[in-house]
Amino acid sequence: MSPSHEGRVPRTEYTGVRAVPAGSGGRVDYLVTGYAEAREALADARLSKDTGAFFAGRESRRRLHPALARTMLAGDPPGHTRLRKLVTKAFTTGAVDELRPFIARVTDELLDQWPVGEPLDFVARLAVPLPVIVICRLLGVPQADLPAVRRWSGELFAAGEPEVIDAASHALAGYMTDLIAAKRENPGSSLLDRLISARDGEDRLNEDELLSLAVLLLVAGHETTTNALGNALLALLRHPAALDRLRKDPGEVPAALNELLRFDSAVSTATFRFTTEAVTLGGTSIPAGVPVLIALGEANRDPARFPAPDHLDLDRDAAAHLAFGHGIHRCVGAPLAMAEMEIALRAVLTRFPGIRLAVPPDRLEWRRTRLVRGLASLPVLV
Repeated sequence: MSPSHEGRVPRTEYTGVRAVPAGSGGRVDYLVTGYAEAREALADARLSKDTGAFFAGRESRRRLHPALARTMLAGDPPGHTRLRKLVTKAFTTGAVDELRPFIARVTDELLDQWPVGEPLDFVARLAVPLPVIVICRLLGVPQADLPAVRRWSGELFAAGEPEVIDAASHALAGYMTDLIAAKRENPGSSLLDRLISARDGEDRLNEDELLSLAVLLLVAGHETTTNALGNALLALLRHPAALDRLRKDPGEVPAALNELLRFDSAVSTATFRFTTEAVTLGGTSIPAGVPVLIALGEANRDPARFPAPDHLDLDRDAAAHLAFGHGIHRCVGAPLAMAEMEIALRAVLTRFPGIRLAVPPDRLEWRRTRLVRGLASLPVLV
């Protein structure tokens, strides 16, 4: 698989499902790039996310903190169902609506600091701080701790630097352990406070589950939204007709979000899955016990599902995109991410209608990770 300069599988290689070499020893993984096959795989209970079971007994030099290695994302029902139920209420449309005034206020405060007439980095000046501030507010993380949390989270996605990733995982888990202890001493009303006292029937979260949920929500609650914001603005800046349309009527931004998310997915590959028994997917036989990698970004560019997929079409019905996944593991924070994107993009286009790229597109720097797809920076002029 030879990626393009932006990390995508070339369009001519679309085969739905195919075997790919996976390191030494002749091991083969299976890569899913077709939309129909990806949607089917994401909902197939025979594709387990129980990483603990898959890697049991295998030696590893990694020392990732268990709170990050064994999150809700790395589990199957009924355990996953129980944990997800405890956090879902915090991300319903109604719950997110209550946060919208705060999101709008933070957005305006950040945009107030933008220098006019000189280059600025959209990622550093809005796409990173806005989701961090929002999820930290939701969880009850003190504002003074935001810079450290932001740094550790960024280090967790340091491609090719396992020691940096492992160290960040321990730093973040240690911080959240201390924050949980502090909230037990002085309870509040944040989502983290509610998780501390949460019960599912007579079942209480144990310490490992509580820490794992807290860390997952903190990291996942902003990392993907940061990338989605940068990808969306870049897509508009590279498509003048679409940009001009939303610039003239920012009220159309909410309707454009699904197409923007489809066009350039912030999560390029879904989190780890493996077959618990032999599976046939898209006509391809996959044996039991092998990893299956689901390329969400490629599935969203499958021409069989989205005609002319490389064209940004704001009139396209893209509601069935897979940018947030599908099935029981669909991103629980999707309503919050959508609200942040809507408010941020609408505010930028309203206040800075002349926004444009400050560098040629081929000079943009992309973050190189298997899981997420996003810009390291997005220089713009306003």
